[in-house]
Amino acid sequence: MPSSLLPRPGARILCAAALLAPLGALAADLQLNVVDGPAAEATLYVALYDSAEGFAGSKALAAQTVPMRAGAARLAFAGLAPGRYALRVFADENGNGKLDTNPMGLPVERYGFSNDAKGNRGAPGFDAAAFSVDADLKTVVHLR
Repeated sequence: MPSSLLPRPGARILCAAALLAPLGALAADLQLNVVDGPAAEATLYVALYDSAEGFAGSKALAAQTVPMRAGAARLAFAGLAPGRYALRVFADENGNGKLDTNPMGLPVERYGFSNDAKGNRGAPGFDAAAFSVDADLKTVVHLR
């Protein structure tokens, strides 16, 4: 084959990059800031859900624990596929690894949901807390 018909080396690199670019576009990173936590150090528990069924059944797609200092924490979930997600978070203020409640079942430790969603006598539904991810996203959850 004549050398004039062969692609130049730089052109091969551009073609490879063009083929791989859509694959990278399918994944997005979610950066989360959690604020209004306790002044004392606590452990923040964060669960990420990708469906109403998972949210209702507490079957998280992914979960993380991070230290909370001065009432705030930052974390990220990397490589998320495009879709709808929801977050549940709580600050474990006494270090026992669970969200403590009073005798009536109301939380006594700080907690929150994405979109700062609120439930009526319980946790909000997935739709109230859900947000769309189709590109890198930054969001904030305020604890209460």
